[in-house]
Amino acid sequence: MRTFVSVVELGGHSKAGAMLGRSQPAVSLQLGRLEELVGAPLLIKKGRAIQPTADGEVLLTYAREVVRINDEAMSYFRRRVITGVLRIGLPSDYAVAFLQNALADFTRNHPEVNLEVHCDLSREILRRLRGDELDIIVAMMPAARMPYLSRSWIERPIWVAADSFVIDPDRPIPLVAHPEGCDYRARMIQSLETTGRRWRFVYTGPGISGLQNAVLNGLGVSALTRPTLLKGMRILNQSDGMAPLEPLRVGLFYKHPRQTEAGIKLIGELVANLDTINAGYQPAASG
Repeated sequence: MRTFVSVVELGGHSKAGAMLGRSQPAVSLQLGRLEELVGAPLLIKKGRAIQPTADGEVLLTYAREVVRINDEAMSYFRRRVITGVLRIGLPSDYAVAFLQNALADFTRNHPEVNLEVHCDLSREILRRLRGDELDIIVAMMPAARMPYLSRSWIERPIWVAADSFVIDPDRPIPLVAHPEGCDYRARMIQSLETTGRRWRFVYTGPGISGLQNAVLNGLGVSALTRPTLLKGMRILNQSDGMAPLEPLRVGLFYKHPRQTEAGIKLIGELVANLDTINAGYQPAASG
């Protein structure tokens, strides 16, 4: 399983062998044995690139979890002090959820590990993971299957406004949103255009606190997740003339062959923490 994950994520048998301390023939032998066990081809060569087959993509999700859990177990029994620097990438709304839970707990329990948290649009976070600028990320997914995906779930955004905000049916809906490229922004436009409602942007900003303040001060309505809903806000629904927003697929991503012991520990805690985050998510169906 580790060899399979390494070949896919590092892009070849030679690189995987160098990382694992095995020869290229040994790597090929292990992959051949794995294909025999599952009864299906797992890799295909396209030009110079090696990519997983459809069956390989399915196995890859399980393989990452198997290897992660193995490494987490070994780390527990070694009981060494975990040190290092971890670069975490999060959309701003997930920064709120995770910083209040898993990341804060991890920092308290492992003071020797320095966390660097970077908030940005999902497409930028994914680009930085591919470029080895980030170690672990949470990001919105443009496709059901993507490289370095550990697990995914469905996020259901909600329309929100200030408690005292009243929608004027004769005027365009005032929108508060992140800049162009934000998935929540796209969902808002899609929902309003589908129902034929006019709209205009009254506030655009990259930070979640700016959006929250704009909503609380009555500038307009926005799409948020439940962890970013504040006192003084109310959820809008069809009785307010607001059609439901399309759900989003969100994923936890990392490159396992390059992951440190500290990274494996944090990933385990993030995975465990997902069930406690009141973000209205549902596990995404596999396949």
